[in-house]
Amino acid sequence: MEQLKPLSDFFKAIEKDYRISITHIGIYAALLQYRSDNGFINPIKVYRSEIMQIAKISGPATYHKCIRQLNEYGYISYMPKRNRNQKSTIYFSI
Repeated sequence: MEQLKPLSDFFKAIEKDYRISITHIGIYAALLQYRSDNGFINPIKVYRSEIMQIAKISGPATYHKCIRQLNEYGYISYMPKRNRNQKSTIYFSI
């Protein structure tokens, strides 16, 4: 049950946040799944393609828009890498 706490906390936090869409939720859930698969580390280092595959998102523009918004809204801290051969760093705020 402890493994579901981060997702539960996220749902409580977004309960009244009208800005959050199903795509944001899918990306956040995919980030949590990736984090779980890697020993619950914080921060995680990921390639965009890894998260897009887990979240079932095919458009890079959609991914970047939602991940930037999750960062702006304070749900994560996103540190992108401009080099495609380096993973971006994502800190979980909640």
